[in-house]
Amino acid sequence: MKYTSYKPMNCSLAQTLAVIGDRWTLLILRDIFFGQKRFAQLQRNLGIAKNILAARLKQLMEEGIVEKRESESGAHAEYVLTPAGLELQPVLLAMTHWGDKHRPNPKGERVTFIERETGKPIRRMGVVSEDGRPLRAREVRAIPGPGAD
Repeated sequence: MKYTSYKPMNCSLAQTLAVIGDRWTLLILRDIFFGQKRFAQLQRNLGIAKNILAARLKQLMEEGIVEKRESESGAHAEYVLTPAGLELQPVLLAMTHWGDKHRPNPKGERVTFIERETGKPIRRMGVVSEDGRPLRAREVRAIPGPGAD
């Protein structure tokens, strides 16, 4: 199946999908967030073909999401999230929380996200008002911004 490019669309979601919309890309990002930094680790963990992994990492580097750096030991290269890549954390957390709720494992959550400093679980991702109140889906609406067509 041939996919249509999202790049021509004047839509923020479409532009994001053009960068991270591939399912392998999301799993690669997940593993980098979880500390897998070497090509061989990513390939082994995901069971992904080397050519597909190389292509996705190349795209992530071109898009400014991941940087390739030499490891401190100099023995191998590592893939590290850039500031733009780190800003994708809430997206991945929200998707994981959705999966836990709507596609649960009968044994319970597959992973629990905790605050490093306190060791306490974080809140589930959600939409909040400017003053911090939780909002439900029907309490939010979109209005055109200055960049809209």
